[in-house]
Amino acid sequence: MLTLYEYNRCGTCRKAKKWLDVHGIAYQIVPIVEQPPSEEQLRVWAEKSNLPVQKFFNTSGKKYREEGLSQKTKSMSDEEKLRLLASDGMLIKRPIAVNGDRVTVGFQPETYEKTWRAHT
Repeated sequence: MLTLYEYNRCGTCRKAKKWLDVHGIAYQIVPIVEQPPSEEQLRVWAEKSNLPVQKFFNTSGKKYREEGLSQKTKSMSDEEKLRLLASDGMLIKRPIAVNGDRVTVGFQPETYEKTWRAHT
């Protein structure tokens, strides 16, 4: 079953859930703020998604901007970035959808179509 890491006040997360519901794809929800993924989970997801660790940051989030992370992360190693992401679910781009070897970050209908609908 698909696991969706989401924040309940996130409009993008609501769009993703609506898309999954419309397409009859079952999922379980994990609240990303209350239960942020571990460093190891994030490391595995980055590898499986073929995305750089930087893509897991919620760059439009208030905390990301307030802490000046767009500059700070430029000099950070991937390990440092993973540690920072795992420390605060609000820093993580959402939703993250995971099922076995497939991982998507954020919500794009085309990506969901290709990744989730084609494999159900």
